[in-house]
Amino acid sequence: MEKIIHKIENKTYEEHDKLPSERELCDMYKLSRITVRQALQELEREGYIYKLHGKGTFVAAASIEQNLVKLYSFTEEMKKMGKTPMTKVLSFKEIVIEARLANKMDLEPLDEVYEVVRLRLADDQPLMYETSYLPKKLFPHLTKEKLIEKPMYDVFLQDYQVHVTKAVERFSATQLRETEASYLNSPIQQPAMLIKRFAYHHDQLIEYTVSIARGDKFDYTVELT
Repeated sequence: MEKIIHKIENKTYEEHDKLPSERELCDMYKLSRITVRQALQELEREGYIYKLHGKGTFVAAASIEQNLVKLYSFTEEMKKMGKTPMTKVLSFKEIVIEARLANKMDLEPLDEVYEVVRLRLADDQPLMYETSYLPKKLFPHLTKEKLIEKPMYDVFLQDYQVHVTKAVERFSATQLRETEASYLNSPIQQPAMLIKRFAYHHDQLIEYTVSIARGDKFDYTVELT
């Protein structure tokens, strides 16, 4: 494991390079097939490699580490990592919400919200598929064009003098559905992270977002004190 990790870290094996087969690794390191297989399984669990059925084992792209001890912006976090963030607005529409969604957002059934579906990318690589619900009464005259021009939170602050003072996020495991998988360039049913974000301006809920993050691209860290 350590030898393969060293080769990945010093770029002997580049991202998405195919690794030698189990048999070749056995010959290279004079190890049994079982030992090599166990090492590869552990490397896969640790996120260093991934397997494609019938094709072999490949070097995984580096995960994005997201610290959850403070408010964060996808755009700003990607910039800090030296990546170029991009957001594509896939759809924007006004909808009347039903009781289930109204209850989550502390609104009344039949209240109007904006439903915004976005694809979040870094260095042109799709990472997250997001659906946001924004109360129309808080953001009158919001348009798709405004969200294309600048980040959502910048629109909130600059156009409506509303900023996020608190956010609550809930995480659970899921699998990619067909639409999500197509946008994220990943296989259907690949493991992913489901993130439900409730963002507030003081005590007022201003955003409810459901994000699907690629399970092979994100590591989340929570600091407990």
